[in-house]
Amino acid sequence: MSQSISVSWSKVEATAPQAPVQLDKLSNYDLILRCQEGIRPDRTAFAELLRRYQSHVDKVLYHLAPDWQDRADLAQEVWIRVYRNIKRLNEPVKFKGWLSRIASNLFYDELRKRKRVDRPLSLDAPRYLNDGEMDWEVASDTASPTDDMTTREFYEQLHEAISDLPEVFRTTIVLREIEGMAYEEIAEITGVSLGTVKSRIARARSRLQSQLKNYLED
Repeated sequence: MSQSISVSWSKVEATAPQAPVQLDKLSNYDLILRCQEGIRPDRTAFAELLRRYQSHVDKVLYHLAPDWQDRADLAQEVWIRVYRNIKRLNEPVKFKGWLSRIASNLFYDELRKRKRVDRPLSLDAPRYLNDGEMDWEVASDTASPTDDMTTREFYEQLHEAISDLPEVFRTTIVLREIEGMAYEEIAEITGVSLGTVKSRIARARSRLQSQLKNYLED
């Protein structure tokens, strides 16, 4: 008798409708896991991820190319790459850093295709402080045509120099200098030690200073 009751309850549980999952209540981690299930990412879960991180992608692209009119197209391409490759993300907790790398790598891929970029960064030439930090926030005055041309040339060389860095150096310098992340955050995102992060940033700065030596001296 007890066995038949147990079986009947099992049948009821199996046929009972499941309560719909409220995606906006799920953690980012759970959303990513849902996207990694099945042949293709779950579209509703992916749409929720896009909603949560669209502003982050926009911020990264804006810092890299504030004057580009096609940033919306670049952002769309970022999410296409995410959709195609999210199953390859082995550590969902590092999704934000992975997303930042996709956005920055896409920018540099596009930059290589363009022969000339009109001031891709809304930054004046960086000054180097006593502790080796880059100070990007320098107030700009109205420049003469000659100075303006020199500035545009500097930005072109700056982006070429950054794009020529090895990927691990390029990622850390972008996360540090463009996104303003703390060393600890970068270490967590990239999965390396704090000492490795500091070493990579120092070496990246050294290479950039060497390649841009003439502009920095001027």
